[in-house]
Amino acid sequence: MSAQQPPKLAGIESPSPLPQHTVPPSATAHHRQSAPSPRPPAVDDPALARPVERLAAVQDRLAGWISDLTTLHDLTERLVRTDTLEGAVHEALRAGAALVGARRGLIALEPADGLGPDTTVGLGLGAADLGHIETLPRDSASHARLLDGLPGTGVEAGTGGGDGGDGGDGGTGPGGLREITHPHIARDEDLDPRHREVAARLGYAASHAVPLAARSTGRLGAAVWLYDEPARPTERQRHLLGLYIRHAAEHIARQVDLARARSTVDTVREGLLPTRLPRVPGVRLAVRHRTGPRGGGDWYDVLPLPEGALGLSVGGVTGSGPDALAAMGRLRASMRAYAVMEGEDPVAVLSDLELLLRLTEPARSATALFGYAERTPRTGGGPEAGTRIVLAGAGHCPPLIVGPERTEVVETALSAPLGMLACWEAPSVEVDLAPGETLLLYSDGLLHRTGEPLERAFARLRAAAVAAAPAVRADPDALLDHLLRSVLPGGRDGAGGTGDGDAGNTGDSEDSEDVVLLAARF
Repeated sequence: MSAQQPPKLAGIESPSPLPQHTVPPSATAHHRQSAPSPRPPAVDDPALARPVERLAAVQDRLAGWISDLTTLHDLTERLVRTDTLEGAVHEALRAGAALVGARRGLIALEPADGLGPDTTVGLGLGAADLGHIETLPRDSASHARLLDGLPGTGVEAGTGGGDGGDGGDGGTGPGGLREITHPHIARDEDLDPRHREVAARLGYAASHAVPLAARSTGRLGAAVWLYDEPARPTERQRHLLGLYIRHAAEHIARQVDLARARSTVDTVREGLLPTRLPRVPGVRLAVRHRTGPRGGGDWYDVLPLPEGALGLSVGGVTGSGPDALAAMGRLRASMRAYAVMEGEDPVAVLSDLELLLRLTEPARSATALFGYAERTPRTGGGPEAGTRIVLAGAGHCPPLIVGPERTEVVETALSAPLGMLACWEAPSVEVDLAPGETLLLYSDGLLHRTGEPLERAFARLRAAAVAAAPAVRADPDALLDHLLRSVLPGGRDGAGGTGDGDAGNTGDSEDSEDVVLLAARF
């Protein structure tokens, strides 16, 4: 009879062989008939069961850590892909709600340096809901208590009152993150009655709040997540939230700095460009200005001139950012001065501008288009008086004439941009506009943002003008909106804005260009 092999259970070999039978064969046969089969010692042996249980516990813990790290990695990746302050705050709210098991929440931004922006953003909360929360007494609202008690270093924060249980509690969570938790707001007698009233009205029963603080900037604000039922986050949830919120605070701090820089650039740009178009008898004016994410140097201008004349100009300097804005402001101001002195001669205006550019900005070039418009007198019983426009361009796109009966391109003479040649010179061109016709000036950014070759983009622009309905042609504002929608499909004109300074920023390389459209209907 061969020796019996030890059994294998769950991939674990028994450490000792089974004992051999030494009874007579008859007794062995009787034993096989009456005695049950032997059980594996790996299950009944306590000395073997304990290491298996410990190994299983270690495997479960490792699996939990891997799951947590994967979750944090995915959420952090989504956060760093946001490129605006609003997007970063919304993503931090959404991720925090997922980590602590809440459905709604808010982040109150209130940077410690007092430079703003001071705002409150909600998740699952409308403007009216946020308004109700803002009516809470400051010493009762969790986010306000954290803001008031959070020093600039972000190391400490105010702690909540209560003794645990159904009351609110505050203190230091896992990883040293200060936090305030109200697990059962309705039964928390230490809370202000207004707090319980607002919670009942908005339908949340518990809250968990943590501060937002970055190492470089200190206090940024506070975040609160709201539960529909009485609850409190587990220690694991609080630990994950603490790890995530530190990364989120640093990213939000960078977006705050970028938002402030963009706001400063926008303020400077608005000061360099006309705040409003002038009112000119017999002329209807409209403009659309879209800026790229880095702030380009395109300008537009409408200047009333002596004897009822009108000066129209568009242009742009090379480059982007604050330097380009400053150069644009200087050129635009200089062109206004030259237009007043010799506006009836657009070539002289651009020649003076080119000389100034070479002397003051030798490493920069610019394109420009200037037009001098004056009413033509009505003679005898002839037709109604029209408008004569003298145009000169320096490397700029040719304007369009859009009227009830025609859509034509004004073939300005080909010329180099200002600052490109030793001496700029180009002839002017004269056109006559009938009553009801519109002169359309635009920047090359309009064509570049299409992402197509310039010839094809210009053909798209002209086709859009031809396709405009008669009512649209008669309204400069409607005409510009129609052209933006037609030439830049998909909302790439800056989210469909219609006023000056609406910025389009979709992140594409073509969208770094400024866009200017100026329409004058005589």
